[in-house]
Amino acid sequence: MYEMNVKRAFLNGLMKEEAYVEQPLRFERSIYPPYVFNLNKALYGLKQAPRAWYENLSSSLTENGFIRGKVDTTLFCKDYESQFQIVQIYVSDIIFNATNDSLWEDFSKLMQAEFKISMMGELKFFLGLQIKQTGEGIYIHQTKYMKEILKNFEMNDVKKMKTHVHPTIAVSYTHLTLPTKA
Repeated sequence: MYEMNVKRAFLNGLMKEEAYVEQPLRFERSIYPPYVFNLNKALYGLKQAPRAWYENLSSSLTENGFIRGKVDTTLFCKDYESQFQIVQIYVSDIIFNATNDSLWEDFSKLMQAEFKISMMGELKFFLGLQIKQTGEGIYIHQTKYMKEILKNFEMNDVKKMKTHVHPTIAVSYTHLTLPTKA
């Protein structure tokens, strides 16, 4: 799994409804002092900005053959003949993977052509979760978060204790694999 971040994501949203702003301080046009500006693109701070950005991004993905998830509308999938690609959106962060390396490289090029992005590389940390990818699968844990909690409550020197959960049960909740097409 890999991660990318869209730079100035909310500025990529096209406005569908009318929105007006006053002339910014020190940027007033002296020949039109009482005028306001009609926005074509979203600005940070506008309540319409996240929606406009998401609509722009999702239409770009669907135009390129991705199918939006029915339950999670921030999840996009694309089937190839015997390959599969998956994309998850969280505000300006995009997590993606594919069953073939050339597919994620193509996706990266597609996104770079559409938006200004930063490639973050292999996914290691996301939304407070630590992700460890191995040949056996993807493991998700919160070790760093737990250490911070223990430190905040001055309990980082407490005696460790094992849980009474069988290891295979614990693994089934943390081990994720991408589905493959039959």
